[in-house]
Amino acid sequence: MHLGEMAASFHGRAGLIWALRASGDLNANPVRFEAEGGVEEHVNDKVDVILLGKAGSGFVTVDEEEHLVSSRTMTFVPKGARRSTRSTSGDFVYLTVHRRRGPLQIGG
Repeated sequence: MHLGEMAASFHGRAGLIWALRASGDLNANPVRFEAEGGVEEHVNDKVDVILLGKAGSGFVTVDEEEHLVSSRTMTFVPKGARRSTRSTSGDFVYLTVHRRRGPLQIGG
């Protein structure tokens, strides 16, 4: 299923919408938020993370520096950085990609 179709099928649901389970080494997780939704500031000291914008727009703040995330943009979040995300559109979807670790827990 195309990522945009997948996100549309979860309209109204916020947070993690799917998780790659086929790889023993890699996590790839589409995440979706409505306007002003997002993930509160936290520190991930386990893995480096890439955020790839898919739909809508928002910001990821990494160590107090704000980065625009929108369709076809990519942001690198180093392990140990303080980060948060915030949607600025009605349907903000991005993909997180990182080395496998324990389950991703995002709420909305």
